Amino acid sequence: MTQIPLARRSPVQPDACNLAKAIDVVGDRWTLLILRAALYGVRRFDDFQAELGCPRTVLSGRLKKLVDDGLLSKRSYKSPGKRARPEYVLSPMGLSLRPILIGLTQWGDAWLGQGEPPPISFTRAGSKSAIRAAFVDIEGREVRPDQIRPVLRG
Repeated sequence: MTQIPLARRSPVQPDACNLAKAIDVVGDRWTLLILRAALYGVRRFDDFQAELGCPRTVLSGRLKKLVDDGLLSKRSYKSPGKRARPEYVLSPMGLSLRPILIGLTQWGDAWLGQGEPPPISFTRAGSKSAIRAAFVDIEGREVRPDQIRPVLRG
């Protein structure tokens, strides 16, 4: 793997960097775990809480922030004989994180899995063809990480 050249500063200040802004939105443990659970179809507060073991006040705050930031949509559901309650589904903005979350999963499989088979894998819908996260150029050709270079605009 090619080493990134030494730099004294990042080429873009954090307050003007969309990566820094994205980290502000999704960069804490509970938020990422909520997004992970939502990726797998968890939608209801009690189900998030039971799966994650997150304190209810923390979970409530993170769900509100994810809705406010546009990653989750809040909608009502009603079980028979019960009052209406909210559920949280990935919005188009949240769904667009799927490749990043799958890439992070595959990174964990490669570097943290201790040689064990991954507990979950991903395939192309309608087939058994395994998929993996990758970079591609505008023509659809795969680009290795060591072939990527940043280009500053303006």
